[in-house]
Amino acid sequence: MEHGLSVTSLLIVILVAFLTPLLLHRLRLTVIPVVVAEILMGLLIGKSGFNLVESDMWIETLSTLGFIFLMFLSGLEIDFKAFSAGNKRSKLPNGKFEPNTFLASTIIFSGIFIISLLLSYLFVLTGFIDNALLMTLIISTISLGVVVPTLKEAHLMKTAIGQIILLVAVIADLVTMILLAVFVSLKEGGGNTWLLLVLFGAGVILYFVVKLFKNRTFLETMATGTVQIGTRGVFTLIIVLVAISETVGAENILGAFLAGVLVSLMSPNPELVHKLDSFGYGFLIPIFFVMVGVDLDIWSLFGDPKLLLLIPLLLIALFISKIIPVYLLKIWYDVKTVVASGFLLTSTLSLVIAAATIGERIGVITKEMGGMFILVAVITSIFTPIAFKKLFPFEAEHIKKTRVAIIGANQFTLPVYSELKTGAFEPTLYHKTQGKSDNAISPSLFDITEIEDFSVDALNETDVYEVDIAVITTGDERINAELGSMLKEKGVERVICRIESQDLEADLKEKGVEVFSVLLSTKTLLRALIESPHVMNILTNQESALYEINLTNNRFEGMTLREFPFTGDVIFVRIFRGKDSIVPHGETELHIGDRLIVTGMKEYVEELKQELQFGLYY
Repeated sequence: MEHGLSVTSLLIVILVAFLTPLLLHRLRLTVIPVVVAEILMGLLIGKSGFNLVESDMWIETLSTLGFIFLMFLSGLEIDFKAFSAGNKRSKLPNGKFEPNTFLASTIIFSGIFIISLLLSYLFVLTGFIDNALLMTLIISTISLGVVVPTLKEAHLMKTAIGQIILLVAVIADLVTMILLAVFVSLKEGGGNTWLLLVLFGAGVILYFVVKLFKNRTFLETMATGTVQIGTRGVFTLIIVLVAISETVGAENILGAFLAGVLVSLMSPNPELVHKLDSFGYGFLIPIFFVMVGVDLDIWSLFGDPKLLLLIPLLLIALFISKIIPVYLLKIWYDVKTVVASGFLLTSTLSLVIAAATIGERIGVITKEMGGMFILVAVITSIFTPIAFKKLFPFEAEHIKKTRVAIIGANQFTLPVYSELKTGAFEPTLYHKTQGKSDNAISPSLFDITEIEDFSVDALNETDVYEVDIAVITTGDERINAELGSMLKEKGVERVICRIESQDLEADLKEKGVEVFSVLLSTKTLLRALIESPHVMNILTNQESALYEINLTNNRFEGMTLREFPFTGDVIFVRIFRGKDSIVPHGETELHIGDRLIVTGMKEYVEELKQELQFGLYY
């Protein structure tokens, strides 16, 4: 009978985890994060609602694994490229230069931590809580799981303000997780705190071991099919560090978090990250969040007036601890931007749940107080993204154009440069200094940035490393190959080289450099013109050419083409979703990240692009 009851409880939890995103989609409640909705559904079926679920070994084990994997993915979410302090500082619309993102973020988080500590002592003095350090960690933590998707949806990830918000959240995640481990070690004896160094030392050793074997050819051949050596390696790393973490007396989630950080440092294959995300958020993590809601007894909070009073006070403390340090940004940005940033940084979830769970286990807080902390975290995760979207001034000037560096001025690049200047791109044309001959290209006519020669040293004196796309089309393909390889190694996202030799082409493609050939392009164009003249007319006609648009506006998530409100003279030709190529029809749904191939009049396409990417017209 007990076995049947446990299976029934697990079935209910799995069904709720499956149905929750479907309900959100159906009810158009996209402003609520899925994980928050899972907690709310857990409240409905748990102790605060119909009490349909009985916790047992199966559910507890899967929930614990979900918690461990959540902490792993939290570490994996940290992009250490954000710590680079050498980015070009562009001018803001108000004429001021953007702040140094790393310095500003560090100062802001330092302020957040100091104010959180002061507020925590205030809570201790007023008798609301006994432990100031745990309260400091709860107030100062920020949810990357809320910040990252909100910034992506708002198309702010590559802006200075977006990078500052992201980096503050990253630093908060790292610092509060480490301090939480130290706090637990101190509370459980204090003499074994030094053993945490063993865990971090093991992490460093594993990092270098994995890095040593990462690019071995035999491992690449085992990364697909039934072997999936990359996925196996990640799970082995998680279990090893979790085991070491528990052996030295630390929390298992610290080992999982460290595993995520190490994998992030390795710059993993995006396909592997997608697999891990799919497994975590598709199975284990939803079980954990549903069970958080199941175990939360809201009604017990109403029996303690002090806990009820603490809920609004803690919400105010969370906002004050963020808005005062963030007000530093008023030097560069308007009040709406600053206040909106403060609201988004107030969001907190995973680490508060971790702190509340651990605090309850070691006896620092009561079960009711732990439930109150989780309830406050859920509330912040619901209203802070909404407040951010309402307050943030989404004018067109906040959206950066794609920066393109074209190295080499010739009959191919000059007209392309002129056309790109009128669109959503910010091109810069680099060419070596010329003498005053009749055939020389006028730098003033085409806004050419002159360099001494086409060499690595000459490019080091420019801002070419800060662009999004680099196009190299000098007259020497060896130089093109050398510069293309160097720019790719320096981290330029897309590098395009003009190469005619097949040997060089194969080598560059292995490095991730995109290659085009004038000879091959001309031959292909001539053949297409002979075989398919009308198709070529579409491709070359400036008034009805094919265009690619990336869908980033969350308003259109899940909308079918039949429901699409745009009425301009535009036709959807193809939709690329990951590796899939979809022929669009009336019932085809649009999803964030889709690459839409459309054709139509240029002014209509530009309007559609603004709508689908930035949402400036609704």
